[in-house]
Amino acid sequence: MEREFSGQSLLSRGDSGTEMGSRYITESGFYMTSFAATIFIASLVTIGVLLVTSVVSLAVMLQTCESRSKGVVGVEKASHSYCEILTLHGELNGFKHKVPPVCRSLAVRHIKEGGYARDLDFTMQMIESFFDTISPSNDRVVLLDIDDILAPDPRSNKPSSCIKGITYLKQRRTLEMYTKLRSRGWSLILLSRKPERQRNVTIQNLNSIGYSGWSSLMMRSDRETETSEYFSRQRKELKEEGNEIISVISSQMDALTGWTLGIHVFKLPNTWYES
Repeated sequence: MEREFSGQSLLSRGDSGTEMGSRYITESGFYMTSFAATIFIASLVTIGVLLVTSVVSLAVMLQTCESRSKGVVGVEKASHSYCEILTLHGELNGFKHKVPPVCRSLAVRHIKEGGYARDLDFTMQMIESFFDTISPSNDRVVLLDIDDILAPDPRSNKPSSCIKGITYLKQRRTLEMYTKLRSRGWSLILLSRKPERQRNVTIQNLNSIGYSGWSSLMMRSDRETETSEYFSRQRKELKEEGNEIISVISSQMDALTGWTLGIHVFKLPNTWYES
């Protein structure tokens, strides 16, 4: 009986320990009914679904924005390429066709963002670098087209402020280049498409903006109508007189094509954009 009592006593203590352990585990966490647990799990599932839906929606929106952005960039690049080709052919043919509005808009934006000033600076640097490698002599001449620097662009009836700004910038930078070349001893011949009867007025305009000391001023006769042929004839006559044409500097293609162009031609950025 003592053994039986001892066994029951131990069993009773074991059950008591088990019950105490179960309470500890329960009290160390939290207690909820099965109904509350179901609601809690359903809430977690709902929140998870909403989060996944939000992430998917955000990804779709970002992809749509990216596609639209790529589309806008693609259209802009296509328009820029179109305008570049149109500009090149316009220069080759003397700007006989009106510039489309999309090209005018791109050109004005290019100017306002400083693109034209950068193009002009880079061209001037190339000119200076070239003349740093060559020395002047009595029979070496440089031809400079002056029509762009005498007045605002005649193709623009009412030039805007940005057009006036780049016209002034071109006049100033061209005068600086002219002054440097003349100070180094280069013989400078000025070219103009204006008729001979406007010589006196042209000389006055040149003097008023700081040009002086040129070797000669070549102007078109009244009977000459094709400017490219006129420039070719003038260069041919200079060569026949024993002159070596070192360079031709202009922003217009008619002065940069034809015969006897010299060692190097430089095309200045154009200001043909209409406002």
